Amino acid sequence: MMDSSKYRVGYFPVDKKYNKWVEKDHVEKAPIWCSVDLRDGNQSLVIPMSLEEKLEYYNMLLEVGFKEIEVGFPAASKTEYEFLRTLIENEMIPEDVTVQVLTQCREHIIRKTFDACAGAPGAIIHFYNSLSVAQREQVFKKDKEEIKKIAVDGAKLVKKLASEYDSNFRFQYSPESFTGTEPEYALEVCNAVLDVLEPSADNNVIINLPATVEMSSPHVYASQVEFMSENLKYCEFVTLSVHPHNDRGTGVADAELAILAGSDRVEGTLFGNGERTGNVDIVTLAMNMYAHGIDPGLDFSNMNDLVEKYERCTRMPVYDRSPYSGSLVYAAFSGSHQDAIAKGMRYRAKNKLHEWSVPYIPIDPKDIGRTYDADIIRVNSQSGKGGIGYILEQAFGYNLPSEMREHFSYMCKDISDHEQKELKPDDVLDIFTRYYLNLDSGITVTDFDFLRENDVVKVDITFKQNGEETELEAEGNGTLSAINNALCELTGEQYSIEVYTQHSMQGEGSRSVAASYIGLERDDGSMFWGAGTDTDVIIANTKALFSAFHNMTKGGN
Repeated sequence: MMDSSKYRVGYFPVDKKYNKWVEKDHVEKAPIWCSVDLRDGNQSLVIPMSLEEKLEYYNMLLEVGFKEIEVGFPAASKTEYEFLRTLIENEMIPEDVTVQVLTQCREHIIRKTFDACAGAPGAIIHFYNSLSVAQREQVFKKDKEEIKKIAVDGAKLVKKLASEYDSNFRFQYSPESFTGTEPEYALEVCNAVLDVLEPSADNNVIINLPATVEMSSPHVYASQVEFMSENLKYCEFVTLSVHPHNDRGTGVADAELAILAGSDRVEGTLFGNGERTGNVDIVTLAMNMYAHGIDPGLDFSNMNDLVEKYERCTRMPVYDRSPYSGSLVYAAFSGSHQDAIAKGMRYRAKNKLHEWSVPYIPIDPKDIGRTYDADIIRVNSQSGKGGIGYILEQAFGYNLPSEMREHFSYMCKDISDHEQKELKPDDVLDIFTRYYLNLDSGITVTDFDFLRENDVVKVDITFKQNGEETELEAEGNGTLSAINNALCELTGEQYSIEVYTQHSMQGEGSRSVAASYIGLERDDGSMFWGAGTDTDVIIANTKALFSAFHNMTKGGN
């Protein structure tokens, strides 16, 4: 039995005047990105990455375009230490990239961290201690002054040690569990740290505000960030950073509102990996900006490759419905959705549009390396004629008439339902080919000759059936009509050509292939469909006619 009475509000709202972020409609520019995949993400894995996997992942982050990468907690383990040393000793840190290392505010850990950074061209020394009420009371059993002293002493030590190394070190301080801390106290401690570090034009300091545990709705966190932004000392020389986790499932919202509230920088991970429910997902956050026309400064143009490397190195799956990156996020199975998407895509092509506005699809999947035929329209028992027809047209060039497309869609849906599986584009083509295209009716044309007199076309045609040839004469209002009338005379069947369409599929001139579609209707209203292809339009029409005739007389579609 669930008992909500054991829970209470554990966060500390700030004065309502810190809500100017509400007046902003959207994020206007990308923040500074810092990947913490190799530290926060790695420490949360069931099996942390090996040295080789961390190197591969690091190179992937560089390819994506991260300029700040937290590479580990070098004092925590041998692998963490060796990884940083490998980057430094093999000169694997590009000039425009800064690595970041994490350390607690404990002297021996800070000293080992600096030892690990020896010889680095530069690094961000990220030190932290927890300020929250719960941690003060339950873990450290210290009062506010004692906890503040830990932070100040840590700042003094990192400043002292930095002067002893020939490297360009920056400092970052995080009041861990910021969301569970009284904002006024968090401000007091951060300002005390800044007084020690003395930010200046040549000494930019990062103050990072972690939502170590998400404890409130995103708007509360945003106001807390705005409070800090407006009250920090040395603000012109301080980079304000946020580090949202996702305990309430609103990490992305936290980050977006925090940027509106004054944050210059965001720490997070690819696909949201991290402790418990994870860190903020930088892929989603960056792509949200991209979808509003803002360059995020990160390159996700090969999302499939990124997902593959991530899953292999972390042994963590990317959920099929993860925004932007999931395998199904651009897929439409619903018939009405497919129809709208197909019409939107045709409208876009016809009008040569640059701006993206296709229904149901927030960004162009091609921007991240996805394809229309395999990713947008997916066929199962819920699909409709618009989507199935779109696949056949886009992937293979067959543009069926509307009535035939509907008939074909029901056939595909029935097969999908019966076999309990999704139909891939090649499956759709196979069904079309088996049940409609260039079918053998048992009758062939071995010779024909046409003569046009005014509006009448006369044909002298020879059929072959069961090994015997029969020569007939017939006429009609066109070549197809004349051939069909001869076929009716040969077989004695009663029907009419109700639908006929034809188009060129590929190439130009004599190399183009004609595709023809015919619907035959009996007196009882039943319809039978066939398709034919050939470089000769008349032969393509004849093949389509015979295919439909086959389905009508031999129990086909």
